[in-house]
Amino acid sequence: MASQGQLWSRGTECVAKYNFAGSATHDLPFKKGDVLTIVSASRDPNWYKAKRSDGLEGMIPANFVIPSTDGSAREAPPVHTSHSRQAVKLQEMPWFHGKMSRDEAEKKLDVIKDGLFLVRESNNFPGDYTLCVSYDKKVEHYRVILKNNRVTVDEEEFFENLVKLVEHYQKEADGLCTRLRTPVDKEGKHEVCVDLDAFKKAGWAIRRKDINLGPLIGKGEFGEVFQGEHNKAKVAVKSLKDQTHDLQKFLAEASVMTELRHRNLVSLIGVSIDGTPVYIVTEYMAKGSMVDYLRSRGRAVISKQNQLDFARDVCSGMKYLEEKNVVHRDLAARNVLISDDNIAKVSDFGLARETKYVQDGGKVPIKWTSPEALRQSKFSNKSDVWSYGVLLWEIYSYGRVPYPRVPVDQVMQHVEKGYRMDSPDGCPDSIYRIMRSCWEKEPDSRPTFAEVSKHLAAISA
Repeated sequence: MASQGQLWSRGTECVAKYNFAGSATHDLPFKKGDVLTIVSASRDPNWYKAKRSDGLEGMIPANFVIPSTDGSAREAPPVHTSHSRQAVKLQEMPWFHGKMSRDEAEKKLDVIKDGLFLVRESNNFPGDYTLCVSYDKKVEHYRVILKNNRVTVDEEEFFENLVKLVEHYQKEADGLCTRLRTPVDKEGKHEVCVDLDAFKKAGWAIRRKDINLGPLIGKGEFGEVFQGEHNKAKVAVKSLKDQTHDLQKFLAEASVMTELRHRNLVSLIGVSIDGTPVYIVTEYMAKGSMVDYLRSRGRAVISKQNQLDFARDVCSGMKYLEEKNVVHRDLAARNVLISDDNIAKVSDFGLARETKYVQDGGKVPIKWTSPEALRQSKFSNKSDVWSYGVLLWEIYSYGRVPYPRVPVDQVMQHVEKGYRMDSPDGCPDSIYRIMRSCWEKEPDSRPTFAEVSKHLAAISA
């Protein structure tokens, strides 16, 4: 990614480091080794308008190209591309069982095997944890205290998270009754965590002093969102409200974003971890959420072409997630942001996960969630397709709440009986057909995002 405030100048020549097929009509496809000339910067620092040697122009991702070695490139400012940054991986915690009583833990550990262990949430001290260890035919329960974003058993040695704590006591007892030897794995989906230091090692850490907070512009799942400035560029800054309980979930969203780079996904700029609260810094989207934009502008401002562009933009971003095997789980107009030049970008990856992690329920937005996800907690790219159909309905109804006149607690019952929303007033039949295909009861009967993208490309406003 081009660093904020360091833009390539017009006329700079660059060489393609990878093949780029393009995923939107305005993208410029190229092959590794092609020489491209920068035409202009865009509002998104990750993308430039460029020209191929055959004269064709379009948008290119900055991290797919490097400066040429000829004279014109030498005059250009240095560019730090995102390939120098690494993805921050989630760490599984198979031995973490969440809410579990003392008696249940002892039954799980009722095996004559020293060092058998698991970790659960503390019942007596909400927010803390309990490390349960089998030793000498009985089970010892150690309180794990969460203090200043770190965990400790003895308040002498502190660890960044539960994974680090467990790894330490697997090497040595260090005051416990025995060394941790054999974990009792939780059945089903495993919880995950991420290291704060991993963002530093992967190159995503931003110094707190380089961030200037501006006005409050919204509230997210974990806290407040501010307009800000980083290296003279406008940014959005998510501030974690509850450091004690939500830090890992907050960091999990950022970790997912370190693996994603697409013109129709809100880009992560970095994470500020050298102070309290922790900040997630992303690109700034001047026109706010799609649902607010649709409602405030309405038919008088938003054209048919705008609607089709929004539909294509979101589909393009979701097609990329589909290719990466990432499931969003919370796709809706409220979680799509609009840039100053009317580009729609998918955001809010708080629930997004790689496919292998997705099998849990939790809080779900009923009106946007597919039947199999609601009933069986089966989330997939095809459940995202269902949500995309609902988002299309939002676009073409100018931000109305889906399933009007149907109480939330009755939506699932109606849908399972075959009810589907009618076409919004003025919605083209071709778009409504896409909506209905997204709402097929069986996931395998729904189109992929790649297929939807092809249908949208054939539609004219």
